[in-house]
Amino acid sequence: MDAVVDVPPFFLCPISLEIMKDPVTVSTGITYDRESIEKWLFSQKNTTCPVTKQELPDSELTPNITLRRVIQAWCTVNASSNDGIERFPTPKAPISKAQLLKLLNEAHNQSPQIQMKYLKRLRSIASHNETNKRCMEMVGTADFLASIVNKVGESEGCTTSSSELTKASDEALSLLCHIQLSEDGLKSLFLRNSRLMESLVRVMQRGSYESRAYAVMLLKSMSDVMDPAQMTGLKSEFFVELVQILNDQISQKASKSALKLLMNVCPGGRNRIKAVEAGLVQVLIDLLVDSTEKRASEMMMVVLEQLCQCAEGRAELLKHSAGLAIVSKKILRVSHVASERAVKILHSVSKFSATSFVLGEMLSLGVVAKLCFVLQMECGSKTKDRAREILKMHARAWKSSPCIPSSLISSYP
Repeated sequence: MDAVVDVPPFFLCPISLEIMKDPVTVSTGITYDRESIEKWLFSQKNTTCPVTKQELPDSELTPNITLRRVIQAWCTVNASSNDGIERFPTPKAPISKAQLLKLLNEAHNQSPQIQMKYLKRLRSIASHNETNKRCMEMVGTADFLASIVNKVGESEGCTTSSSELTKASDEALSLLCHIQLSEDGLKSLFLRNSRLMESLVRVMQRGSYESRAYAVMLLKSMSDVMDPAQMTGLKSEFFVELVQILNDQISQKASKSALKLLMNVCPGGRNRIKAVEAGLVQVLIDLLVDSTEKRASEMMMVVLEQLCQCAEGRAELLKHSAGLAIVSKKILRVSHVASERAVKILHSVSKFSATSFVLGEMLSLGVVAKLCFVLQMECGSKTKDRAREILKMHARAWKSSPCIPSSLISSYP
């Protein structure tokens, strides 16, 4: 609701300057609208009072019932004299820990069909406000939801209706993403549920497009906060399913989550080799050919560069008919990040995989000309240094190219 000139100033939220619908007071004594202060504390992850700048020892929000009633009464009296001012309904009070614990205890050990009713109730609770989501995290709702997702794997070969289990698992997985667990909550969820990653891979294998998207988004969120050492030694199936999600192009959000997840896990151990064996290099090149979205192209170039740090990745890049050409094309066409990664890929190829055939292809495809162009443009100093090193490294093989600076040719021993 937009602020109106005649509204008493103490009716307005100090953050949004809009009339408060659900005024709550923080520990510093300042009153805000619940939606605005929850966004400040939970979504933007601030720990201070926006007005006083004092640290808030906790995120407890106390409803200011008196002010809410005054605002409602004022809206009722002024409904006819001010455009758009109507008395808003009394907001629902946040759920208590005791209420949530009771609901979770009742939902445990129920049939999937009955659990669906509890899951819908939990979704309704989560949709009311951010305070409810944080309360759900505190009482262990995420563990309950993870247990339902894990049941799909446990049920294989059982007589229980697989369709009911799948529906409950899909709803639980969707709700896990909707709650948006904190960093600590995500770490704890993974540590307390050792089979969850395996269950999420199974969802990516057999689930609907929607549930596959939720699975990869949750895995991405977990990888963002976990120790990289915990993400080494992943199974080949993990990468096979991520490649398939990229190939299927379920949604932009799912694809970006898959790419960010790959960025987090590919540097670890043999993960990059497993990703190459799963066909990731070929899929990335195919996607880059048609990619026009800046951030997606950047992420693909980052992952491709990580894969080209190993011999297997470089071999797959060179095997693809568009490999070198598309890497060269992304230089100076997308962003500084994409240009930097593209030059790093070419540097790895030039240093470790530079056969006479590869060098000839780089010349005929215009890769050499693009590297020369990098030296003349506004690029990072490291990117220019790599481009210069590549040109100097193979100046003898490329001396017939008119774009090679004479200083590089003459400096070759």
